[in-house]
Amino acid sequence: MGGKATKVKIQRANKGAGRPRKVNVERFPCGKIKPFETEKENVSVAVAARRRIHGFNRTADDETVRSPYAGYTLGRMFLDGVITDEQRQAGDDYAEAMARYHKTTGIPAPSPRAQSLFAVKGHEGEVTESLAERARKASNRMMALQAILLACEDGPQVRSTVYNVAVMDYEHLRHMPPQQLLWLRRGLIALRRSRAG
Repeated sequence: MGGKATKVKIQRANKGAGRPRKVNVERFPCGKIKPFETEKENVSVAVAARRRIHGFNRTADDETVRSPYAGYTLGRMFLDGVITDEQRQAGDDYAEAMARYHKTTGIPAPSPRAQSLFAVKGHEGEVTESLAERARKASNRMMALQAILLACEDGPQVRSTVYNVAVMDYEHLRHMPPQQLLWLRRGLIALRRSRAG
């Protein structure tokens, strides 16, 4: 529709459009920014966010904040010194067993933070023997772990506390009251003993 003058006018108008080019960064010959520079920036942003959101003060060193344990409530409780490494490992194993149970039986993950909204759900139409057997084993393992927690003193409270911290990953439980912390430790110790014995 427009002639050459219109095209030149549009090009002039668009000349300043877009984000300005980053300066002082290493680039590949094609012009793409080399990734190690952006990785350092991403890590620094994540470290600052963890410090701000999860309450790591300035005295905590960067290695502590970068630790994989700083990424979930049970790990942060371990870094705070509230639970031992064995108790944290027992909680991790419990969370893994519960995740395996949910995945193999087809039950959706209980926490919205624990699901991938873009993953393909479901399984093939026919349930094979191996799939049914894996689901049965995962279900039996989940029920055995629940029985261990319920067998503790104050069993229902112990089970719900361990579940809410290890599986649901509720951040507010990081600073739980002493009685609830006792239930958590009691459940994690029972899970650890059952795994060792």
